[in-house]
Amino acid sequence: MVDRISGVKGMNDLLPPDSAKWEWLEARVRSVMQRWGYHAVRTPIVEPTALFVRGLGEVTDIVEKEMYSFADRLNGDQLTLRPEGTAGVVRATIEHNLLYEGGKRLFYVGPMFRHERPQKGRYRQFHQVGVEVLGWPGPDVDAEVILLVRALWRELGLVEGEDVHLELNSLGQPAERAAHRQALIAHFEAHADALDEEALKRLHTNPLRVLDSKHPGVQAVAESAPRLLDFLGPESRAHFDGVRGMLEACGVPYRINPRLVRGMDYYNLTVFEWVTDKLGAQGTVCGGGRYDGLIEQLGGKPAPAVGWGLGIERLILLLEALGRVPEPDAPDVYAIVPDAAAVGPAMVALDALRQLGVRAVLHAASDQGPGSMKSQFRKADASRARHALIFGADELAAGEVTIKSLRQQDAPQQRRALAQVQQWAGELLARDDNP
Repeated sequence: MVDRISGVKGMNDLLPPDSAKWEWLEARVRSVMQRWGYHAVRTPIVEPTALFVRGLGEVTDIVEKEMYSFADRLNGDQLTLRPEGTAGVVRATIEHNLLYEGGKRLFYVGPMFRHERPQKGRYRQFHQVGVEVLGWPGPDVDAEVILLVRALWRELGLVEGEDVHLELNSLGQPAERAAHRQALIAHFEAHADALDEEALKRLHTNPLRVLDSKHPGVQAVAESAPRLLDFLGPESRAHFDGVRGMLEACGVPYRINPRLVRGMDYYNLTVFEWVTDKLGAQGTVCGGGRYDGLIEQLGGKPAPAVGWGLGIERLILLLEALGRVPEPDAPDVYAIVPDAAAVGPAMVALDALRQLGVRAVLHAASDQGPGSMKSQFRKADASRARHALIFGADELAAGEVTIKSLRQQDAPQQRRALAQVQQWAGELLARDDNP
């Protein structure tokens, strides 16, 4: 017996009917993006490792612990499965000179990879919707990308301020962060006995990440730590106030969270997260902010940028928890074929119906034949089709097909001429008899 090969742990197959939920979600995303004037971009799953080391920072958890990196067997190049989407989009922007004619509004949908312990809503292969707005520096663009998320929530039936909540902070500019960094290090050094091993490691390399620690003792020390907001200069504060003012004008409720930081080194000024209390510990659904220095950091001409990333797996979990995911689309008709002689005429009729927009399924025979009419009707009902098309011997002898409603038991059966499909196909598309 040949050993069975299983998939990689934390990299999951997406099967029906769950795949229909993803297709529904992705269609809603693309609809919103189109209305807002955002254009799709697709970058490779594999990028040079140096792109993420330089872009994310050498002392981030992603680079130190989570990246899937390997040497190309052909030439020894160091390559990495992308752990996030922003760096690749910026690389493509620089390489293809996308900002030559002005700013760009871009979005992407696709898989990312991080080597971590799989848990519900957090996998080694996960999928993101991402937005990157490149070339504009103002707080209006920051507000726009946040409002874009709200538009997506509304498209999906989520209520901001109830199902999802917006948290805001500002990381200021490099000089302001440097001053805050020194104050933060001094504060944590004074409470070093309360820090865990991870916090002590980060203390002098990336002290902002200590604020994000989940360790109870570290959290207590972080509560009394100096706030970055108190180190902001006039320009940074004006930018933050501008973002807040536009959100308030558009009726977006938010909470300022002074401890909110992002996991990547490239962020500055506005940072934000959309969080939920419906998923337990997996509370962040969408996060992002401004990253004005990244384009220059990766070798391009200096240009401002802002964006966000949204986890599809976690969003699906939230929508399911709230009962906001619709049932997959059912076929309009299921064709019943009592014997082999009915298959040919049924296929011709269904081909014509499909060209007219009717969703149709043909009963497929097994090695033992098509099965009884009773068993075929059971399969038709299980398919959630609205109508059965019966290609019986009597019907075919008359050049007809019987239409039977599967959702209205008292509806009379109708016979229709196979040669006049175009005249009665509309009856199958009238979906006012859904249960």
